[in-house]
Amino acid sequence: MKTVRLIQIFALILLAACSSQKSTPDFKIEFGKVSKHSVFSGGDSLSHWGGSVVKGNDELYHMLYSRWPKNIGWEWVNYSEIAHATSASPFGPYKFKDVALAERSTDFWDGSCTHNPTVHKFNGKYYLYYMGNIGDKKIVSVPGKAKINWTHRNNQRIGVAVADDPNGPWKRFDKPVLDITQGDSLAPDALMTSNPSVCQMADGKILMVYKAVGKKFPLPQGGPVVHMVAIADSPTGPFKKYPNPVFLEEGVRFPAEDPYIWYQDGRYRAIVKYIHNEGKKRLFSLVHYESEDGIDWQKAKNFMISDRSFTWEDGRMQHFDHLERPQVIVEDGEPIALICAADTIDENNVRHSFNVQIPLKITKEYNKQ
Repeated sequence: MKTVRLIQIFALILLAACSSQKSTPDFKIEFGKVSKHSVFSGGDSLSHWGGSVVKGNDELYHMLYSRWPKNIGWEWVNYSEIAHATSASPFGPYKFKDVALAERSTDFWDGSCTHNPTVHKFNGKYYLYYMGNIGDKKIVSVPGKAKINWTHRNNQRIGVAVADDPNGPWKRFDKPVLDITQGDSLAPDALMTSNPSVCQMADGKILMVYKAVGKKFPLPQGGPVVHMVAIADSPTGPFKKYPNPVFLEEGVRFPAEDPYIWYQDGRYRAIVKYIHNEGKKRLFSLVHYESEDGIDWQKAKNFMISDRSFTWEDGRMQHFDHLERPQVIVEDGEPIALICAADTIDENNVRHSFNVQIPLKITKEYNKQ
């Protein structure tokens, strides 16, 4: 009798283990073919970058994205604003509607620039996370070569705006939702915080992975550039910072950028711009990380997603110098599209940037052992 009972217990344990394995599949993330109407650009007058999409109560898809005047060069760090466009389809075409977060007084921490939005709906409200800064607005780029205004760059902080509807109005706050660590010059984020990626955790808390720059290396550039984790009970904070950087690569000072995180099928997932060196060349690609708890991240089994290429509907493959700022559109619990910022450079060395919506194909691989 005891033997039979032991066999039953062992069978239940084995069944639970198999069920656990089946509930956490490995993802293989691939791109589908891209339609021409899935490109959203500012034409000859505006540079577009970094779009994020959420579905509204009006059944429209709302893109919050960065833009700035094209004729001033690659001056996103001091002249970007977050604008708003809509579409009846997640794949576009999108049409400009209004400016969501404009320049305001430099009495505010985000008065000069708003950039790199990521928008989410949590518990019936909409939350727009972004980078903001203040500075002298001085243009430092020269034709054909982008430079950076270090005052604006080093004043970058992370903010959140809140609305009942993605059409706005958006309530902005007088302070960042995630500031630098003050009073500790050795902190990984002692110089600046930027580029938030946010998702709701399985327990309802809010997980943030963010770009951090320290002061260990000489200013104004500072460094190293790493990514850190913070968690809050509420979408508006306060956020508790965790001490260990993530997405590290041995021997690389700036190994990753622009993560997008989400929770699905028992794991936290991230699509990340991956930066590695081959000789003296810095190479960029889009890759896949995963985590059990949102704090410790590892390379996924199917790590590589794209070498910055995709295929158009007519079968033509195109490779881009930049294909980054990945943002996932989730529909009915499944990722259906990846929004990326991309650009081309013409024969006159003029940079033309746009946001593109790329269909996603995700294969779930379950452990059969």
